[in-house]
Parts: sequence; C-alpha cells; structure tokens
Amino acid sequence: MIQQSPQESAARTTARPAETGTFDAVVIGAGFAGMYMLHRLRGLGFTARVYEAGGGVGGTWYWNRYPGARCDVESLQYSFSFSEELDQDWSWSEKYSPQPEILAYANHVADRFDLRSQIVFNTRVIAATFDEQAGSWLIETDRGDRVSAKFCIMAVGCLSAPNRPAFTGMADFRGPIYHTGEWPHEGVDFTGLRVGVIGTGSSAIQSIPIIAQQASELTVFQRTATWSVPAWNEQLSPEYLREAKAHYPELRAKARARPTGFYFQFNAQPALQASEDERERLYEEAWQRGGLPFLGAFGDLLFEKAANDTIADFAREKIRGIVKDPATAELLCPRNVFGCKRLCVDTNYFETYNLPHVKLVDVSTTPIERFTTEGIVVDGTEYKFDAIVSATGFAAMTGSFDKIAITGRGGQTLADNWGAGPRAYLGLASEGFPNLF
Repeated sequence: MIQQSPQESAARTTARPAETGTFDAVVIGAGFAGMYMLHRLRGLGFTARVYEAGGGVGGTWYWNRYPGARCDVESLQYSFSFSEELDQDWSWSEKYSPQPEILAYANHVADRFDLRSQIVFNTRVIAATFDEQAGSWLIETDRGDRVSAKFCIMAVGCLSAPNRPAFTGMADFRGPIYHTGEWPHEGVDFTGLRVGVIGTGSSAIQSIPIIAQQASELTVFQRTATWSVPAWNEQLSPEYLREAKAHYPELRAKARARPTGFYFQFNAQPALQASEDERERLYEEAWQRGGLPFLGAFGDLLFEKAANDTIADFAREKIRGIVKDPATAELLCPRNVFGCKRLCVDTNYFETYNLPHVKLVDVSTTPIERFTTEGIVVDGTEYKFDAIVSATGFAAMTGSFDKIAITGRGGQTLADNWGAGPRAYLGLASEGFPNLF
C-alpha cells in the first residue's frame, strides 16, 4: 500500500472560506523561488497571493524528508543572496546541510520577512485560465478559491512532482510503499525489516546508507548506475563561519560569475594537454576535496569526449577500489558520459555495498516484472520485503505544470503547446500565454 503523509490529508480537511478577489500577481508555490518572488513583488508595491500545496514553506525541503536528505551544494552558497543581513544572522552547522536545517532556514526567512501573511497553505492550484477580454488570469484551487491577477508566476519547481512507476501488482503488496519525494513527516523506522529500494538516483544514493544501518536485509534494484563523488561532509567550526561571513560579499560576487551560480575551484587547463601523471594528481586532489566541483578539475571535461573519458576512467577505478565484490563494482560503474546526467554527492554510498546484508539487483536488461503480496519479482525470482522504498525521482521539468490546467489565448493549453517539449523565451515565457512566467 502506498503511504501518504497523514499531516497532508488531515490539513486538507480543515475548512476555510473560499477566496475571491483580484491581485496584481499570483505565485504558485512557496519554495525558495516562490518566497523570493513574493518578497520582491511586495517590495515593488505589487499586491500578491501565494498558493502552496504543502502545509508550510520550503518546497523541496518541505516534502523530501527521506533518511539522509541534504543539499549537494555547500550550505554557505545554498542560501538566499538578496540580504547581507540574512547572511550574517544565520549560521549553518555543516558543510552540506541536512533537510531539517534547510527547512528551518526557509521558515526563518518566512518569519524574518513576514511572508506567511500572503501565503495560503494546504491549497493546490488546479487551473489557470487567461481571460482575453480582461487581460488577466483566473486562478482556481482545490479549495474553491477563484481569484484573478494580471501576472501568474509558476514557482512550482522542476523536480517536485513525484514519479510513481505503475508496476503490475503494486496494490497487492501487503507492506508499506514509500516514495522519497513524499516521505511521512513522522519518519520511518526500518529497524529489523527486509527493505527493497527501487532506483539509484540522488535520493537513493543519500538514503541507502542510512536505511542499511537499520534494515536486516536491504536489496537495491538498479536500472542505471549513477556517477557519484564523496561529499566529505563536516561540521563548520565557529572560526570557519566567522571567516566566511567576513568575506560573504566576495563569495556571492564570485558565485554570480560562474555559469553554475555557485563558486568552486576551477582549472581552465584542458585535460588533454596535461600529462597522465598530472591528470591523476589533479583528479585525486579534486576527489579529496569532493562534491560537485570535482568536475572543475579541468576545463574541457564537458566539451571533449576524449577528455571526459579520462575523468570517467578515474571515477570507475575509485568505485572498483571501494566495492570489494568485482561483479557488484562493475554494475555500479556507469557507462555514460561523466557529468552529462546529474552528478551526485554521497557519504559512504559505494561502501554500503560491502555490507553482508546489502544486495544489488540489476534490472537494466530484466526489468521488474511485478509486485506480489510479499515482494517483487525480477527475472522469475521473488524478493520478499517488509517495506519498499520507491526512489524513482520526479516527472522532471514539466511534471508540476502538467498537474494544472493552464489555458492561454484562443483556448490553447500549455500541455498542447509543450507537446514536443517545453519551449520558453529565455526560459520565462511562452507565446500565447501573456504574463504567465
């Protein structure tokens, strides 16, 4: 049975009067983007309303509460940069902040800038329709709200609509099925349980080492191996924080000058012009620093296939050196371009497969056949579980838009307009949908 957070279902039964009225702007979503949008709109003198499906601010960090959830960009940079005072009065505890701390930060921002008064929680927008005569958008919610606004701003996130593969027989499984993107707020205790995890993407890479500490047996079903680099996470000392805060403006300026939006050590030298010994030395130094900046070891890694092959070979050798079983190690070695798909950051992910109660099952050529009352069948073999974790990610980029009936000029829907894939001018606006951003 698929588990939902009881807080969400309870919150939606709470009665409140349906809202009507007119605003300059309606923002959909109260994650980091929606919160900042509200702050800016209000500062410019616009009237605004924010609708949020969850029971609080934070977006990704409100919903994703699975074991081990944390940011993969360093805390000091994974934060709002619009207020120097905010930079100074908030102190991060770790190099890579865990989910509870990031959510606490989001709540701190909402309180510090008095954002909650204009956010309606536990309310999902179901439709946005452009009124051509009035030149405004009609916004409708699942709580009966009907408001109009000149501007409609979609802050729904590109990784926020959980992807739930419809495996045959899922309803037959007697135990709980959890999705990492909709984790119960009260947490889950896997102590002594036989657990199956489907997927080896970012959320799986973070949660598998934690679940393995509790479960009596852990079986991971992998379709595609994922590149991951060690985080080397650590506590931030008071001395380090004082020094960092003293130079925060310079850090923000450097971050804005990077294509990634965050600052990291970058070597512009081409890998193909370096000797093999020099490449190995710089790759090892970057590996020991850890994190996403590993890709900054050389300047041509994402532009020259031959250069990329050198960093991919280095990372594969690292995996083979960590994972003791050669067959398992080879399954965990990706065959795609390094950094083309999302690069992950981990703590003891590959080491986890050395534990005697952890097993990796390849489903790339023999997919999951079906669920049973007791587990999952792959290639004729039934794996029995007490609980299953679906770490199957999100309907990326457009999944959250697909949940809202968005209709522009002439009755054209955004879903039809994006039938061949999303297209937007500067990533902000599409023809036929005036003032929808």
